[in-house]
Amino acid sequence: MKRRLLLLATLLPMLTLAAPPTTLTLWPEGTPAARRADAPAARGDLGPERVDEGGRIANVSLPTLTIVPPAVDRPNGTAVILCPGGGYTFLSNAREGQQYAAWLSTLGVTTFILKSRLQEWGHPAPLQDVLRAIRLVRSRAAEFGVDPKRIGVMGSSAGGHLAASASTLFDHADGRTGAALDAVNARPDFAVLVYPVITMTDPTAHAGSRKALLGGSPSAELLTLMSVEKQVTAATPPTLLLHTQRDPAVPADNSLLYFQALTRAGVPAELYVFEQGGHGIGMVDGLGTASAWPRRAEDWLRQRGLLNKEAAR
Repeated sequence: MKRRLLLLATLLPMLTLAAPPTTLTLWPEGTPAARRADAPAARGDLGPERVDEGGRIANVSLPTLTIVPPAVDRPNGTAVILCPGGGYTFLSNAREGQQYAAWLSTLGVTTFILKSRLQEWGHPAPLQDVLRAIRLVRSRAAEFGVDPKRIGVMGSSAGGHLAASASTLFDHADGRTGAALDAVNARPDFAVLVYPVITMTDPTAHAGSRKALLGGSPSAELLTLMSVEKQVTAATPPTLLLHTQRDPAVPADNSLLYFQALTRAGVPAELYVFEQGGHGIGMVDGLGTASAWPRRAEDWLRQRGLLNKEAAR
């Protein structure tokens, strides 16, 4: 297990894939404008996108999906939209996108790494992007070789908030843009949330994510809407939550709040809170049982029938 996790960052180029990774423009007809009044993108050009040496992406103006196919001998028809974290200020694409995709490929899963809009746009742009991604994949499921009833979301940190937003606000007006693709069902079939931001209310909120997404003075209504533990219903998909007790940035109470809401709504859910590890651990080794979270996630996906070719439960 130790060596497996350490090598995941370099696995992707070595795997025998069904096809090389392909990148799709999420909005070929033109990116919808943000509706948040103080979003800078509503006022002019953003300038060039930035990618640092660690593979972190910032200043996104062209949302995309990068398709990472499963290993050629293992496709099972399950798809995952990956939402990297970064506090809605950047995307941890290498650590929580490409690394996760390499691991999921070994499980036979087709992965779609989402490059979503961030603080320069604000709400509802990220929600529009993740729901557009789900609709696009579902509408072209046959082309991508995936089951339209086995399309899930997975996200870490603020990406976990985005994945949870898709899980609860999949039919909300803020996620629609008037495009023909709005007619396609945007509900994820399952969700995996890794040390997710969940609430936007104090004292548990991650203040940086809240400000980046909602601005400095969001209304009470917007705070409630984007505190996704308050938006859980019986229609929210089955969810796996993974967190660490020692997370200093996004307290484990975020996952606890969401798990409790799922339980009250009768939604199948599992929660792991590991003793060791801080925030943003990705797939780092040496953190005791926390480093084994991918094994727990694999077990959960397998138990739900998502790693075989039978219908998922």
